Amino acid sequence: MSVLIWLIPVAITMGALGLAGFLWSLRSGQFDDMDGAAHRILMDDDEPLPGKDTKSDD
Repeated sequence: MSVLIWLIPVAITMGALGLAGFLWSLRSGQFDDMDGAAHRILMDDDEPLPGKDTKSDD
């Protein structure tokens, strides 16, 4: 029973640290562009990105 005196505060502290780390990552912009990296990995380097025309034929 005396082990619970140590385990409960340790578990609460670790949970609070995990929550603080998650909230910090949200505020610092870690989750702003979730689809960008997934699309960039499929793109070939020798083809220009869609929607970024350097020359206009108009």
